[in-house]
Amino acid sequence: MIKGLYETHLFVENLERSIDFYSNVLGLELCRKRDDRRTAFFWIGQPKQQMLGLWEKPKDEIDIRHFAFQCDPDWILNESVNFLKDKKLNFWNFLNDGTERPMVFAWMPAIAIYFSDPDGHDLEFIGLLEGESKPVKTILSYEEWKAQQETI
Repeated sequence: MIKGLYETHLFVENLERSIDFYSNVLGLELCRKRDDRRTAFFWIGQPKQQMLGLWEKPKDEIDIRHFAFQCDPDWILNESVNFLKDKKLNFWNFLNDGTERPMVFAWMPAIAIYFSDPDGHDLEFIGLLEGESKPVKTILSYEEWKAQQETI
């Protein structure tokens, strides 16, 4: 019955600032903007496949949300950190080792890195990895995860 997630929506404080972020920083295609309703919609990936909706609200009516953009795992591993640095975006992992590198969620398995949009929503680049789930330790560096895969 359910085959995926078609759209998600966020409240934002300044629609123009958010349009600039999602189109010029992240490269999403703006597909509709309504000034009368203070909304904007973006295609994620190919047009008409997935959509992000933005709705302008006063700051005190905005609750912080999280969602993830599916990306190629190799891009996340090799390029995502430089992309985020080039865009001057705050980013993090949950490795607690002081590094600026993507992490692996071993239970999926997937490689990921988190960052924030201008309103403080927690966004994520995530890519599913080939291999087996082995959640002895759920959050690993890519190198730790790769070593685990060799023991399976």
